[in-house]
Amino acid sequence: MTLSSALFLQDNGVAATGGLMAIGGTLMIACLAIAVVFVIAFWKVFVKAGQPGWAVLIPIYNAYIMLKIAGRPGWWLLLYLVPLANLVIMILVAMDIAKAFGRSPAFGVILLFLLAGIGYLILGFGKATYHPIGAVATAT
Repeated sequence: MTLSSALFLQDNGVAATGGLMAIGGTLMIACLAIAVVFVIAFWKVFVKAGQPGWAVLIPIYNAYIMLKIAGRPGWWLLLYLVPLANLVIMILVAMDIAKAFGRSPAFGVILLFLLAGIGYLILGFGKATYHPIGAVATAT
């Protein structure tokens, strides 16, 4: 192997690395854009539910607010720390949030739990209105 062929192989490695960095950077920007859209959707859901929108930005506090929107007690936040039980809790909370916005429990399981971002986009940007669970409807 001559010196020129070794340099040629090295240049291919640099070109490949540059290409991979470009692809990675593009994917990172796309993921960041999707995350921003989902944060905006969650923000709108929080505001519709009468909660502060900025709460979506604070990691554990946003889970507490989701429990409040679902009509569940705050101590359920501890259940998120228990393996396997946390999955059950997440499904129950998703179903309760769906009910609070006038949607079916299936909407909660499929679009709020399994396809999380899509369901919150529908709730946040759609015509759904929040009705607290356990609130007594009064006829006027």
